[in-house]
Amino acid sequence: MATGILHRHPRLRLGLLLGPPMLWLGVAYLGALTALFITSLWTVDGFTGNIQRSWTLQNYQDLFSIDVYRSVTMRTLVVAFAVTLIDAALALPIAIYMAKVASVRLQRVLLIAVLTPLWASYLVKAYAWRGMLSDAGPIAWLARPFGLDTPGYGLAATVITLAYLWLPYMILPVYAGLERLPNSLLEASADLGAGTAMTVRRVVMPVLVPAFVAGSIFTFSLTLGDYIAVKIVGGSNQMLGNVVYDNFLTGNNMPFAAAVSTIPVVVMLAYLGAARRTGALENL
Repeated sequence: MATGILHRHPRLRLGLLLGPPMLWLGVAYLGALTALFITSLWTVDGFTGNIQRSWTLQNYQDLFSIDVYRSVTMRTLVVAFAVTLIDAALALPIAIYMAKVASVRLQRVLLIAVLTPLWASYLVKAYAWRGMLSDAGPIAWLARPFGLDTPGYGLAATVITLAYLWLPYMILPVYAGLERLPNSLLEASADLGAGTAMTVRRVVMPVLVPAFVAGSIFTFSLTLGDYIAVKIVGGSNQMLGNVVYDNFLTGNNMPFAAAVSTIPVVVMLAYLGAARRTGALENL
């Protein structure tokens, strides 16, 4: 009888199969976050360097009262928003061409071209941009005849590098969303007398908005936690990931590093909550 019920309800069967692994992942993830939060409430003895397991909010007081950490937090958020907006602007025309203009064979070629950078090493791509942005790099060589120069190493280089690194994570959801949009809907909208603006607002945007939300979750969260690209092309600038790295490995201050790590977690939880309230996640 139970076997018959499972055959008649494939979703129930799928839930039973995926239930234990998802439960394990949830316990591990929530356990890690709990341990992170508990550690952030401890302090480090300034004389011995040992962790004192006494409850205090001193780490959070330092995090929000010291100007440099507020500046780093704002810089990280600005860079994350900039990377997300740039990737969205670049992904839209690429995804439209892939989904609605290119032939089937060319779609496959372009899809492989989008996926290929994901197979390359993160460090190789970051150092490649360091070489291109250097004073003797190809960007400077192409720009100087026009009276321009390379942006060098700094926030601009960080945004450019991170936008390149995470661009496939924005293209793929937008492409998948547009591919699910039948051409017959666009033709029907035109036959009913809707103009381009009306068609985009009533037919295309309900598909694109969830796709952009899905892509932005990747680009925004990955930028919030990045610290390697900033070290390679960011010059003297720091982001939250660098503060965590320096306090954990160099400063031997794990509790403060844990306190700093809670900022991206809280920001992403707030972002996911806002995205869920808009209904975008339900339409993916």
